[in-house]
Amino acid sequence: MRYPEAERGSVVEELHGHRVADPYRWLEDAASPRTRAWLDAQDRTYRAHIDTAVRDGFRARVAELADTGTVGAPVWRGRRRFTLRRAAGQEHAVLEVSDGDGAARTLLDPSAIDPSGKTTLDAWRPDPSGRLLACQLSQGGTERAEMFVVDVDSGATLDGPLDRCRYSPVAWLPDGSGFYYVRAEPGDEMRRRVRLHRIGEPSEQDAAVTGPAAAHGVGISEDGRWLVVSTADGVEPRNDLFVADLAGGDPRAPRFRAVQKGVDARAAAVVGRDGRLYIVTDRDAPRVRLCVADPSSPSFWSDLIPEDDGAVLTDFTLLDDLLVVARARRGTAELALHDALTGQHLSDIPLPGPGVLGPLSARPGGGHEVWFTHSGIVTPEAVWHYDTRTRKLSLWEAAPSSPDLPVIETHQLTCASADGTPVRTTVIARPVDTDDPRPAILYGYGGFGIPVTPSYAADALAWVEAGGVLAIAHLRGGGEDGTASHRAGMRDKKQRVFDDFLAAAEQLVSDGFTAPDRLAIWGESNGGLLVGAALTQRPDLFAAAVCVAPLLDMLRYDRSGMGASWHGEYGSPADPEAFEWLRAYSPYHRVEQGVDYPATLFAVFDGDSRVDPMHARKMCAAMQWATAGERPVLLRRESGVGHAARSAGRSFDLAADLLAFVAAHTSPAEIPA
Repeated sequence: MRYPEAERGSVVEELHGHRVADPYRWLEDAASPRTRAWLDAQDRTYRAHIDTAVRDGFRARVAELADTGTVGAPVWRGRRRFTLRRAAGQEHAVLEVSDGDGAARTLLDPSAIDPSGKTTLDAWRPDPSGRLLACQLSQGGTERAEMFVVDVDSGATLDGPLDRCRYSPVAWLPDGSGFYYVRAEPGDEMRRRVRLHRIGEPSEQDAAVTGPAAAHGVGISEDGRWLVVSTADGVEPRNDLFVADLAGGDPRAPRFRAVQKGVDARAAAVVGRDGRLYIVTDRDAPRVRLCVADPSSPSFWSDLIPEDDGAVLTDFTLLDDLLVVARARRGTAELALHDALTGQHLSDIPLPGPGVLGPLSARPGGGHEVWFTHSGIVTPEAVWHYDTRTRKLSLWEAAPSSPDLPVIETHQLTCASADGTPVRTTVIARPVDTDDPRPAILYGYGGFGIPVTPSYAADALAWVEAGGVLAIAHLRGGGEDGTASHRAGMRDKKQRVFDDFLAAAEQLVSDGFTAPDRLAIWGESNGGLLVGAALTQRPDLFAAAVCVAPLLDMLRYDRSGMGASWHGEYGSPADPEAFEWLRAYSPYHRVEQGVDYPATLFAVFDGDSRVDPMHARKMCAAMQWATAGERPVLLRRESGVGHAARSAGRSFDLAADLLAFVAAHTSPAEIPA
């Protein structure tokens, strides 16, 4: 292919005793005329390559499979029930409210606020009475939300906007007169504080109740007495945790007691209606345990539900005298009842099938009911209800629509990584009568303790239905097996994640599912780093690579986006020791001229405020210059969207483009339009 011209600059820096070249430093400036011209040329190159017939075929099928719609578990406040729901054909989910058992009505519709579809509802939380709603809206995919307070009866905006509230938790005072929330300092998203906002008062008067930190959590007990705050310097698996008694004190200046401070572990807590402090922690328990304490003496804990040897505790909720506890065992959800006083296991709650659960939801004050969403690989998300009195599980609300779904088979594979550690891979495919290698996608993430779970995904089903194989690698660095697995794949151990992924790829080939000329790899964000590392370390093993919103220049990752908060995951390039391990695998710095690289598609979003698209721009230019083969290296750019939420239609467009690219380079004669 003839690629757009990209000058190789002469930037070379002396870093920790190494001369490090950065020939495409100029592409970091997205606003420069030279970068804009290069991007426009890349857009034309990409459009000329895509097979529109195959793309349109995938787009139609993805839309059909995704138009199950979505529905969330109900959130109860007073007599009101709030539900987030997207019907088939809607671009965004709509927040609805019901009074008692009455019919639902629309409270907040992002598409009505902004018909262009570029405004997203990032978060929402009603006050204890259900009279007020705090909601966070962002535009163009930036995730830089503004907070508003809405009157639930009239829908009128009563307060706001409060800016710099990216995904802020909200802890309402019991009378609805205000709330605690998290707000960044002007011009510095890494310095955030918990503040108290009073409805109707200027945000400049909001009292700061904590010092600055990269991340905070905040919650308040139902009676409004106990305030719980967590704080962390970044996303590393540790935090400090505090509780304050607001009774008789000034809510603008709470007096905090430490639940956990200066400990290399994570903990979260809530004060229950019974007055006990419930603490969920991985301290001395990689798969998580539930402890209790007196909030007046919060540093003295005792086990309530010990760690399970084979399952990770993921959620719990307190009912009248029972605890409903959710766990994940090898990526599949489990649910159980425990005695709230003693923690004794009473019974398992049968689930509809293998899959994943959404957050557990109960009525304020406890009660005997719990709601949750459940979905599986071929099971669209639905809401289920469990009654502890009758011990019956029932379908509360099905997915808004139900398309025809393909028949699939699921296989569980285990192989050995480079150091002998077992690596699990879930393989999803149509039943076939042949043993011939098939076009395949290997997907992975492997970072930040985030598990990859078997949930419903329309793009995955469209690929499998068309004859492809989908393999999901469960890697160190992720959260499928708890904190120990996460820590085994972070910082100086990051190469283990890439080794796990390469081992999974080799097993797919050796077991006959696919072959190197039919195998594509796919990853997003941290998973994009995974793909970049894999294609530069083993370019011979793959036919194609899809790299979405990736981190790729690991020597400058912390200078843009939210990279400065990720030192705990990757290490800081300013630290000489961390620099060595980052330099060893940084994909941008491993690109070598004369290598026949896989067909590679970088997908980036102009509104991305988490991972700067400069990573993909620089890597794309480097690979276009270096590759010795005929397989293309392309850049797909999209404006008006960012790293996270987007309209349904734009999600279908993205999935179709990526699938069409993979099909063209793994199976051009087999995947139908």
